[in-house]
Amino acid sequence: MSIRSRSGPGFRGPLAALALLAAASAGCTVGNSDAKTWSEGEKLQKERKEEAVPVEVAALGRGPIEAVLRLSSNLEAEREVQVFAEAPRRVTELLVEEGNAVRKGQLLVQLQDEEQTSAVAKAEIELEQSRRDFARTKELYEQKLVTEELFTQAGYTVERNELALADARRELGYTQVRAPIAGVVTERLVNLGDHVTVNQPLFRIVDFDSIVARIYVPEKDMVRLEKGQPARLRADALGGVAFTGSIDRISPVVDPGTGTIKVTVATPRQNGLRPGMYVEVELVTAVHDDALLVPKRALVYDNDQAFVFRLKEERRVERLRITPLLEDAENVEPEGGLAPGDQLVVAGQSGLKDGGLVRLPGDPEPEKDEKKADAKAD
Repeated sequence: MSIRSRSGPGFRGPLAALALLAAASAGCTVGNSDAKTWSEGEKLQKERKEEAVPVEVAALGRGPIEAVLRLSSNLEAEREVQVFAEAPRRVTELLVEEGNAVRKGQLLVQLQDEEQTSAVAKAEIELEQSRRDFARTKELYEQKLVTEELFTQAGYTVERNELALADARRELGYTQVRAPIAGVVTERLVNLGDHVTVNQPLFRIVDFDSIVARIYVPEKDMVRLEKGQPARLRADALGGVAFTGSIDRISPVVDPGTGTIKVTVATPRQNGLRPGMYVEVELVTAVHDDALLVPKRALVYDNDQAFVFRLKEERRVERLRITPLLEDAENVEPEGGLAPGDQLVVAGQSGLKDGGLVRLPGDPEPEKDEKKADAKAD
């Protein structure tokens, strides 16, 4: 029989058992402490994550707003003519200059007319002679002293001379170039002493009371247009000053190539507006005098939808979708969901979410709360 030594490796005495029990107990105590510390750290970390976002808000009010269609065009004059020479003559007198206002029928230039004046005088003499001959022939015919043929021939002679005088006077008229319309001479193309030919352009005259802007409006907006509707015209060359106008004509057809309709906007004579000038045209399609005004600064867009953040209690915000009814350069009128006095976030909303915590100007800084949280963590 063999006897194992009490001090050998296979022997586990009471002291060893106690040591193992103490170690296990110590391990359990350390694990519970670490779990508690980790839980508090998570809580503090969560508290730190929801930081108040600094924003600015504005209270909603009411006021007027317009719906405006904005398009661009170049001004043109509907009554604009080019004056041509009707006879080959030399210019003997130049009576107007560029920039001069002229009346309809006013003499612009005088051409050489000696030959035509003589032709008119000759035709007048011949006509007068033929009329006297006709009067004598008529008396003789009534007395049956001449034949009917001679009487008829005398009448024909008077008619021919009347036509000859009309032709001579027309030729004389060609030597006087007159304004076909009232307006302003915008271009002079002839000089004193020039020898002009038939159909040579001499002047250009523009009626500044007929200035219009032709714009092309998408067909989806045609139901918003009507004759006489007010319009505004702005030219960058004139510092963006607004000029008045109105819709004069609306084309009855839609251009199938562009899907637009031609609208003619007329404007009365106003200092500064000139044909050829580039202008922005604003068509006022609707006006609401007492609308709820939402600043465009408050809008946040997501997939072509507009949203705003409204301030609630405890410095929380809610995200609301709005549908604009009218809009101008600075504001929109919402379809509903908001009321006067509501405070909307107008700055700092880019990182906000629905229900988010915000901080307004004047609110206490969050540094003290962070220090307290750090002290708890330590």
